[in-house]
Amino acid sequence: MPIRRLLEFPDQNRVNYEIKKHPPAFTAQAIASLAHIPGGEMVKTVMVKVEGKMAMAVLPAANMVDFEMLRDTVGCDDVQMARESEFRDMFPDCELGAMPPFGNLYGLGVYVAEKLTGHKMIAFNACSQTEVLIMQYADFERLVKPKMIKFAL
Repeated sequence: MPIRRLLEFPDQNRVNYEIKKHPPAFTAQAIASLAHIPGGEMVKTVMVKVEGKMAMAVLPAANMVDFEMLRDTVGCDDVQMARESEFRDMFPDCELGAMPPFGNLYGLGVYVAEKLTGHKMIAFNACSQTEVLIMQYADFERLVKPKMIKFAL
């Protein structure tokens, strides 16, 4: 079961969460609708390359990555969206496009949009196109220790 590795992490750190199943969906906003999750709680993970190094950009589902703002904030010119072929094999326990925003489980840095820091709860893909994990944002921040920066439109 692909989700096992993901769930071991919050379990070992005594973090409460909820798993919700939903019909197959492939966009964060469709998932929120099908899983009956408030749209503001749903987040998406966008794979980016910063100076050739893979990283995760985590932001509200309704927002988009502003690459110019991301470049300015991280202080380098070489920032771009990663191609699927560049990260497909990095998440062997996840369905393609359903990787959770726990970059630390995969040796990746994580950037979180400043807009998320005020959220009480967040929901995200749980390694599959049919399951969502819901947890308190504060717990996510404590577990992942992301860099909070401004990059979401």
